[in-house]
Amino acid sequence: MEPAIKLEGLVKRYGSGAAAVDALKGVDMEVWPGEVVGLLGPSGSGKTTLLQCLGAVIDPTAGRISLGGQTTFDNQWKISDLRELRRDSIGFMFQAPYLIPFLDVTDNIALLPMLAGRPNGEARERARELLAALDMSHRAEAKVSQLSGGEAQRVSIARALANNPPIILADEPTAPLDSARSLAVIKLLNRLAEQYRTAIIVVTHDDTIIPTFKRIYHIREGRAHEERGEGRALD
Repeated sequence: MEPAIKLEGLVKRYGSGAAAVDALKGVDMEVWPGEVVGLLGPSGSGKTTLLQCLGAVIDPTAGRISLGGQTTFDNQWKISDLRELRRDSIGFMFQAPYLIPFLDVTDNIALLPMLAGRPNGEARERARELLAALDMSHRAEAKVSQLSGGEAQRVSIARALANNPPIILADEPTAPLDSARSLAVIKLLNRLAEQYRTAIIVVTHDDTIIPTFKRIYHIREGRAHEERGEGRALD
């Protein structure tokens, strides 16, 4: 089995000459299908930069990125359509859900598959499947304004999974939530990672969820240091 995510010597440099700053200085990392990995580090350490490189949002300076055994970057992009890569292979979660307020819950989730060319009925069926998996079927026709913070974050999880991506990149997904809701979100991510064989990287400062990770990468001085996590049970 290939790693879902493999980074080898990833470098990201901002600026040039004497003003150049290396945010990433040769990051090596592996994340496997069905695994939820924590990415920790102080503000400004390069965590978000790493996610943006992985998500093909910004261009790395050097190194190699392989997703699902396919090399997507090797000192230059090896994929001709980065928008298609982001749409079909990578799900994104953020600190804020960024849901579309004039669409109901089902359409917020179905929109991405429809943009990928799936028929309306099929996309909406996928949305309903995910809502059922997240115990949110009763909110399928609700407007965004009617959702609680925890419900909105569940919808953002469903949207991230809508195109069956092998990878989800989550940037502080529990930051706006209280401890109970934070644990509920990370429990859902673990269950869905196992169910759909999705590799998930979670950037967080949330002390509530850090003990749940079995593996952690700490970003220090532009490099990733792997550590075993506590892997606390999520009963």
